[in-house]
Amino acid sequence: MADITETIQTEKSRTALSVQAGFLLAGLLLLLLAPFFFYPIFLMKLLCFALFACAFNLLLGYTGLLSFGHATFFGGAAYFTAYTVKAWGLPPELGILIGVMGAAFLGLVMGFFAIRRQGIYFAMITLALSQMFFFFCLQAKFTEGEDGIQSVPRGHLFGFIDLNSSTNMYYFVLAVFIIGVLIIWRFINSPFGMILKSIRENEQRAISLGYSVARYKLGAFVMSAALAGLAGAVKSIVFQFATLTDVAWQMSGEVILMTLLGGIGTLIGPLFGAGLVVALENYLATSEFPVTIITGIVFMVCVLIFRRGIIGEFYASRLGRKLGFVYRR
Repeated sequence: MADITETIQTEKSRTALSVQAGFLLAGLLLLLLAPFFFYPIFLMKLLCFALFACAFNLLLGYTGLLSFGHATFFGGAAYFTAYTVKAWGLPPELGILIGVMGAAFLGLVMGFFAIRRQGIYFAMITLALSQMFFFFCLQAKFTEGEDGIQSVPRGHLFGFIDLNSSTNMYYFVLAVFIIGVLIIWRFINSPFGMILKSIRENEQRAISLGYSVARYKLGAFVMSAALAGLAGAVKSIVFQFATLTDVAWQMSGEVILMTLLGGIGTLIGPLFGAGLVVALENYLATSEFPVTIITGIVFMVCVLIFRRGIIGEFYASRLGRKLGFVYRR
């Protein structure tokens, strides 16, 4: 009897893996074909914000830390990349690397102070430090104040791939997005990621088991900051500018909204949430009705109906469980 039950469970697991692999391949195929049917700039913006939301979800969904300061890393990397590419004439790949390193350094500094507190105190410290960086960007000479850094050249990737071509630029952004998501997937499925989940579930028990909780939190914070910086750096190349909007507190609120809409603690939830918010902003931009009000209404409806987020509710549903998806939040 036990052998029969084990065989059934094995078959279910194989079926679930096949279904999930099918969804993954279908999604990848859609992304490869998307620029032939949709405006490439819109798609690149969606991918950048989707990566940003995934980076934020690494901290909130898998570590349980709510940061109100992630715009610092997103916008800071955008400024670093835009300045080095425009003023120093660096190729885009080096400019993006500098942006990521700058975001990781900012994450290290901010995280060093923030992780000493928990809950709302942690969130308020990140918000305060983020506002300090915002005013620094407002006053600093290299950011060009309220005008921002404009006319950033896209240049040639590795010296021979012309990023001024929308098609080349899109597939470069897609490659960065896939690499970023794979890094997050590997990170959360590593022993380090398992410890982060245990800290999220019961921090005191993790401490009693001998783990240096502060060190793990700081590591997650820096990783999340670096990936958020990757999204911001690529965005500055795509749109060829970096402005104060990228470091404003509203940007931090927007990425929180994206993550909650899709479902925290799920890998593809933030992707869906980012797609929904960016699509609303894009297609309702010419509407006379304020986009922020529509976005707020959508958020209220999702909170009332989808308490776990849209993807989170799907994972927890009977169909989601049958397909092998698991929601552990």
